[in-house]
Amino acid sequence: MIELLRAAASERPDHYAIRTPVRELTYAQLVERAERAAGALRDRNVQRFAILEDDPATTWTLLAAASLVGAEACVYPPAASEEEIDRFRVKFAHDVLVSSRGRTDALHSNELESFDGRVRDGLPSGQRPVLILTSGTSGPAKGAEHDWGRLLRMTERVEPTPHHRWLLSYATNQFGGFQILLHVAASHATLVAGASFRPRDGLSAMRRWDVTHASGTPTFWRFLLAELVSDAGPVPALRQITLSGEAIPEPLLRQLRETFVDANISQIFGATEMGQTITVRDGRPGLPIDFLDEGGDVTFRVVDGELHVRTRSAMRAYFGEAPSDDADSVWRATGDLVEVVGDRILFRGRKTEVINVGGVKVHPLPIEERVSRIDGIALVHAYGRQNAMVGQIVAIDVVALPGADEDALRASIAQACADLAPAARPRSVKFVTSLETSGNKISRGGAK
Repeated sequence: MIELLRAAASERPDHYAIRTPVRELTYAQLVERAERAAGALRDRNVQRFAILEDDPATTWTLLAAASLVGAEACVYPPAASEEEIDRFRVKFAHDVLVSSRGRTDALHSNELESFDGRVRDGLPSGQRPVLILTSGTSGPAKGAEHDWGRLLRMTERVEPTPHHRWLLSYATNQFGGFQILLHVAASHATLVAGASFRPRDGLSAMRRWDVTHASGTPTFWRFLLAELVSDAGPVPALRQITLSGEAIPEPLLRQLRETFVDANISQIFGATEMGQTITVRDGRPGLPIDFLDEGGDVTFRVVDGELHVRTRSAMRAYFGEAPSDDADSVWRATGDLVEVVGDRILFRGRKTEVINVGGVKVHPLPIEERVSRIDGIALVHAYGRQNAMVGQIVAIDVVALPGADEDALRASIAQACADLAPAARPRSVKFVTSLETSGNKISRGGAK
């Protein structure tokens, strides 16, 4: 990370690296703060530490500092409860926590950023670890042990585009947010962050700083589209939209094309364990089937309906496991169930989400896609609900757009799902004001 920031600062020292409602830093300022924080880490002999910050500028500074001196940093979710933080510290053996929240058990980030001494000589070539947490949307978060040198491979072909302004809609503990930090630094662009990661604040930041590029989960974009309808304000003049983190339904792609008429729309597939992402730009759901071909930086295969992946930037191991001697050759199960249809690899849901209705396996995503096509519906979540007769039934929670008639929507849902197999038809339809999310992804688990 520090190499990317120093390169940008050398070419464009006064160009904004990041702009948020609370502070703005140029690349030169960001590098100086990172070098001071690195000096403090070295002075205190900190080898491993966790970061708990609300300000992405501070998180970026501390990650760069860690990469400079070879300390293993790990970013905690900003929204984590005190109990979750305590569990993370025990699970990942973090004796040192850096935070500006005034915790008595933490180093204050200001002490590190304002340290009277800077580190300019980085480590020689070799492993420089970083620990990235998985999202935890379908189970307890794990720690993926990565190396900065391997992660930087994904930036090798990035060209400088300083006129680009990227919205940060992922928390920086997520791999999506981490990837945005790397891309913005490599392209000498400007990172823009709202007051929070909520879509409403993201929309405000887009308008305030004329964001040109924005990446978010499908759930983030659904909420943002609903905000645009609700506030009737100007539509940001985006040039590029990317989606990642969840399966992407065709109706959402259509809505985005109709709303942001001048924007290119791309789909990103990646996972914390992969260490890099792939981009699909053809505007169609799923992945092209040629990604199953051998060769290239990322290769996929389908095993018993589950997508497996092998990449040259993969993690070395999960925290607590012995690292692989040859991580590039390891095939890892993604947990994503897929189906090859024609020339596409289509996502059908996570293994943990399969609904068992009297012995019949039902995937929730095709149901959600059907229901989401109905005018007046903003969000839908399909899941299994426990049932004494058949084990589970299909249930859906629906968020309607303001002013929509729920009785009419209920009838439309029944009609849209009428030709599904009996086991796949929703037997419970509940209208809710919001869905539980984690990291702007719908929280998904087992049966309820």
